[in-house]
Amino acid sequence: MISRLANALSSNAYLLLTLTALFWAGNLVLGRGIYEHVPPIALGCLATAIIAPFAMAHLKRDWPVIRANLPMLVFFGIVGVGAFNTLSYTGLNYTSALNALVMQSSGPVVIVLASFFLFGDRISPRQALGIAISLTGVLFMVSRGDLFALAGLELNRGDLWILAALVLWGLYTACLRKRPEIHPLSFAAVTFFIGAAVNTPFFAWEHLFIRQLQFDAQTLGAIGYVSVFPSVLAYIFFNRGVELIGANRAGIYLHLVPLFGAILAITLLGEQPKMYHFIGIALILAGVALAARKGLP
Repeated sequence: MISRLANALSSNAYLLLTLTALFWAGNLVLGRGIYEHVPPIALGCLATAIIAPFAMAHLKRDWPVIRANLPMLVFFGIVGVGAFNTLSYTGLNYTSALNALVMQSSGPVVIVLASFFLFGDRISPRQALGIAISLTGVLFMVSRGDLFALAGLELNRGDLWILAALVLWGLYTACLRKRPEIHPLSFAAVTFFIGAAVNTPFFAWEHLFIRQLQFDAQTLGAIGYVSVFPSVLAYIFFNRGVELIGANRAGIYLHLVPLFGAILAITLLGEQPKMYHFIGIALILAGVALAARKGLP
């Protein structure tokens, strides 16, 4: 039964990418909420220890392929894990949730541009329209229904960190077509290990000179969530989703992150739903459905 469910999940790109967006929405809230207790580089290094026991058997079997493709795996580990996570969590230390959501809404566009410049991929008019509609929904929701308010948005260094992280994520996503043919757990474990290894000197510096981990029940619970869902599962799900439907169509699902963020805020934090929530959600869903649909323009 469990095996059948796992097989069904692994072949459903739309469900995998939707779950990824849900996990990342929770990550955005928690990453901002625990930044005073968990330094950003430490937070980015935790997933390696979680995934290692589950990946060991696959790593042994896949080792010849891993060794033959080590330069490409190093690229994925540095760009998509080490640098991306550290830049993202560092940015959340210096910016607001509104700014972070606005910056992250550019993610699908960055992926499209990376795919075009690196591999010559083009998007259809339908996909471009879908991205534009969902982007409008994101901006309408995060601006609370006043798109003109975005003109007064002031960028800070945290926004620049997040924007740099999104550029790296676009490169990572576009290049996933070059990933070696190894088990998803092997790929995740190797790239997580490389990312953690690259970040170790920065973690030591952060621990000695910036701030240290603060252990309490709330922080440990948040660390558990961040280490498992937005890190291990989201990476595996996103990688598989890109494999199934391609980088450009998968990238549009990043616009579901603020949608789920709003839903989590309403259901868990007691925020009152407003009309701009419903309008924004409708536009996002319409745009994602249009851009992600397979078929002719």
